[in-house]
Order: sequence, then C-alpha cells, then structure tokens
Amino acid sequence: MSAAEIAELRRRLFEAEETLRAIREGEVDALVVGADDREQIFTIEGESESYRAFMEVMGIGAVALDHARRVLYVNSALARALDLKASAVQGRRFGDLVDADLAAAIDAVLDPAPGSPDAAEVRLRGPEGDRHFLVAARPLRLGTVRGHAVTFTDMTDRVEAEIALQSERAARAVIASANEAVLVCDLNGIVSHANAAARGATRVEPVGHAFAEVIPLEFRRSAGFTGAEDLVAGAIGGASIQGLEALAPAAPIVKDYLVSAAPLQVSDDEIGGCVVTMVDLSQRKAAEKQQTLLMQELDHRVRNTLALVLSISSRTMHSEDTLEGFQKSFTARIQALAATHGLLAERSWADVSVGDIVRSELAPYLQQGGDRVSTEGLSIHVAPRAAIALGLVFHELTTNAVKYGSLSTLGGRVLVRRLEGEPGSTLVEWREVGGPAVAPPTRRGFGQTVIARSLQYTPSGGTEVEFEPSGVVCRISIPTEDVRSAA
Repeated sequence: MSAAEIAELRRRLFEAEETLRAIREGEVDALVVGADDREQIFTIEGESESYRAFMEVMGIGAVALDHARRVLYVNSALARALDLKASAVQGRRFGDLVDADLAAAIDAVLDPAPGSPDAAEVRLRGPEGDRHFLVAARPLRLGTVRGHAVTFTDMTDRVEAEIALQSERAARAVIASANEAVLVCDLNGIVSHANAAARGATRVEPVGHAFAEVIPLEFRRSAGFTGAEDLVAGAIGGASIQGLEALAPAAPIVKDYLVSAAPLQVSDDEIGGCVVTMVDLSQRKAAEKQQTLLMQELDHRVRNTLALVLSISSRTMHSEDTLEGFQKSFTARIQALAATHGLLAERSWADVSVGDIVRSELAPYLQQGGDRVSTEGLSIHVAPRAAIALGLVFHELTTNAVKYGSLSTLGGRVLVRRLEGEPGSTLVEWREVGGPAVAPPTRRGFGQTVIARSLQYTPSGGTEVEFEPSGVVCRISIPTEDVRSAA
C-alpha cells in the first residue's frame, strides 16, 4: 500500500471518530447516511432519537442499556434475532428477556474480569436453526443517562463454514485411516477423494477421473449390474448397495473385491455424490480355494483309507484260522493305521518324519527304557501316502519281532537306521539282534505281503527281507517322489 493510500485511510478514520464524538456530545443537528440517491438524513432530536435512528440503520443487532441494564432501545435486527417485540421490552431488564446462557454472556462482557476478552461468542436457538453471534459492549452516554451499547454481530455463516471445514477434515481423516479402499464420487461419477488403499486398486491417480474408467468392475450376472457405471449411478440415485462380489481385472495386484456403494448425503434431502468401499477378498478367496482342495483331498483320502481297510480285513481273514486270531490281527493293523493317521492329522496332513512313524509303532518298547530300540538318521520327512505305507510296514515288522524275533526275549534289540545308498535313493534298514535264531518261514502270511508290497506303488519303492540267523533284516526303499527332505 502506498503512502498516499495510508494517509487517505487515516483521514477517513479521523472523520468517522469525529462524527461519532460530535453525535455523542450533541454538536451536530443531522446525520447523512448513504451516497447519491440512496442517502438518508437523520435529524438529531433530543438525547436518544439520534442513537435510535443510528442503531436502526446498523446491519448488526444492537441494544442500548442503562446503568441498571434496563432496555433503552433495541433495534429491529436484534428484536428479530431474539424474537422480541421492541415496543414491549423498553424499561425491562435485558437479562430477564433472554435465556440464562445469553444473560450470563452479556454480564461477562459488561463486567469483564481483568485480562478477559471484551467480547463473547453466543449461540441462539431459533425456529429456523441455531444462530451464532459475537457480543461486544461499549460505554454509552445519552445526556445524563449512562449505560452500555451492546452489539450482536452475526457470525453464523463463518461458524458454519468452520464446522463444515472441520467435518471435511474429519471425513478425510476417516477415509485415510480406513483399511479398505474408499472412494468418494461427485454427481458426475468423478472421484473427488481416495485413500491409500484405493490408490492401490488402480494403476493411475483416481482423483479427477471417472470411477468407471480408473476401476472398471465386473459383476456376476445375478448382481444386476453390468459394470462400475451402473453401481455409481445407482448410489447417486439414492440406492444403498451392499456387499457385491466384483472382479477388478485392471487392478495391479488384488483382483477380487467385496464392493458397497451408498449415496453421499450433504443435507437432509440433497445427495452430493456417492461413497464406494472395496474390501480385499484375495485372502478369503484363497481360503475358499484351499478349503475346496482340502475337501477334495479329504474325500480322496477317506476313499483310499476305506479301500485299504477292506483290503486289510479281507487279507487278514484269509491268513487267520480262527475268529479270535482274525479279530486280534485285524484290530492291531487298524490301530497301526490309525496311529499313522493321528501323526498326519497333528501336522494337518503335511509331511511327517520316518522317526516319528517308528517311534509311534515301537512306543511300548521305547517307554520301557534301556536300549532295546535304537534309531539313527531317521529325520527323513515323507509325503502322507508314504507315511501310511511305512506305518503298516513297521507295524508288521514290530508284530513279527514281538512274536518270533528279537523283541520276544529280554536280551533282544531292534536297530532302525538310514543307510547310505545310491544317489537319489533313500534306504532305511530294520535290523534285529540278540533274539532267537531265525529261519525263513515255511508259508507266506499276510504280514509278509504287507511288508513286501506296501511301498511298491512306484518303481522306486519296495522292501527286501533277509532272515539271517542273528535276526530279521529288512531294507526299505522309500519312493523318491515321496521324500520331502532327508536332513
């Protein structure tokens, strides 16, 4: 601002102060308000007529109070704001005409504490809603009467603008902190707000672009929407759309979403756009896929297990001479099968170690202490089908050792260890020592069949049994494709 402009402002301020002083001290006869053809002339008549005229042309509410805070005059603007009848309030205490909160605010302005502000913000409740005013007071003298002039400056628009700004900031904070993708669109379907998660659902900055362009969506036919345009249009039209599964083929990472859309209410009856939320369904979809695979796998395994049980039952029946013998052998084999299933169930049907299978079958002899059973290098993890086959083989070997071999006497021992074989092969040896002398059996029973054939479902699997005089030796070749690790 130039020096000449500053000087002009100072001159006008001086003239205004002089005019107010002259009116207050009765030195003028008339007051001209306005300019050109809109000028209004107010005569200065008596002690209060000049102030009444001046207060009426003020754009803000005003009231003149005497020293006892009785109303000398209230202008029309304040009378409307407070729903007062100007002719009926003169001479009455102003505090008795308004509610307690407003009366207390005016008292605080008229009798301010040291260091307190000389104005206060108040809220007036009316039939058309709340109004916000800044109340200020200045000393007033009308002839011999001393009092105060109290002004009410309407701040409603400013307060509502601040509230709207705070609401906007809060809405932005809520959108930004949401874990799911949130986008706000205007009435034309243009994205006006988007959080970080929403930006991850598109390859371009979504704000300023049509929602349907930056995030095209494909819905199932049963959803009733052909694309993102229909979704946004429905929400802007007032419909609330909840939980539709949609595919976002252009999204950079996540493709599956649960989409909802709702109208954006800017007032009681007005819709200003819509809000779209998109929840990542990738984990749920993966879980559903995994569940389907598990159910299929469970069905497959149940069928195989039932077939195996039927086979064990049939073969046991043909190898036993009595019902009691059948019951005992069949029950033992089913229990062995169940033990291996239990190991697999504990590991969610993932890999299981050969050492765990051996310990499960030889548990009674391991619990007795001593060195009747020794294991070495059996931290070999195998697939479930190999685990079930090995469980049956070790069960038959244990049963034979208890009946006829090294575990039938107190001094007998069993050593199970891994052997160094040809590259790519995995060999495990079962060796019995310290038992009675062993001779090849005269007839082949079902147990021998289980030992010989259980692992022959692939060319790399199988067993070799030798009946050495010192004890039975069984070398087990685990199918290469079923070995998961042999650390």
